[in-house]
Amino acid sequence: MTIASLLEPITGKPGPARLEHASDWMQGRTLYGGASALIGYTMAVRAFPDLPPLRAAQIGFVAPIGEEVELKAEVIREGRNVTQVRSEILSGGKVALTGFWLFGTSRDPNAQRPSSPPDNWPGAPEEAAQAMTGQAPAFIQKNFDVRFGQAKGEDHGATVRRWARLTEDHSLDTVSQLVLMGDVMPPGAMRIMQRMGPISSINWSFNVLEPEASNPDGWYLAENASQHADNGYSSERLRMWNSEGRQMLDGLQCVAVFG
Repeated sequence: MTIASLLEPITGKPGPARLEHASDWMQGRTLYGGASALIGYTMAVRAFPDLPPLRAAQIGFVAPIGEEVELKAEVIREGRNVTQVRSEILSGGKVALTGFWLFGTSRDPNAQRPSSPPDNWPGAPEEAAQAMTGQAPAFIQKNFDVRFGQAKGEDHGATVRRWARLTEDHSLDTVSQLVLMGDVMPPGAMRIMQRMGPISSINWSFNVLEPEASNPDGWYLAENASQHADNGYSSERLRMWNSEGRQMLDGLQCVAVFG
């Protein structure tokens, strides 16, 4: 089921909404984090359609999200170049997701530095072997083509890197693709867990580096790397590149590691 079907009930007007196709994007008892973040982002841009491009976001995954939700969005501050919008998804009358979105117009640069290319570029995604076959959550198997972005059998420490693209033409703009797919990989801490157990994203903060760039083939190299893991939590750095090696997203996430 296309993501457009999930987003169709979002009109930009505050109030209740029924996400009739949420079942195709469920991760356990809640909507997959990237899909719920995209709902919050879509609510913001449909409520205020004249916003400049998205530059950064801060998202709190507060509680499970199902089919029946309530949506809100408000402009917190509108400056000459930057507009800050908050959107919320409520479930059962309580906040289940809160998103703080920073939109900014382009300006003549006073500083320029290209992002560094990733180490050990894996080559073209079409040449990579399928990953997570029969092992991934159902929503990934239904909606994503995932391929290895690292050599199998090598020690990658606490880093998970995979190629990923949507299996259908969802007609999403680049930024919506990044919001939807930026959280698609499991945390890097998964590689160093002493025993298998549940994992859960708590928050997600990211910067969009190329909001107006296109990605015609739809492939992204997604990387999650644990920077520190202890006491039941992992601090993860999330990055995404397009198939040409241009970094598109740079993020940070706190993940709960159970078990």
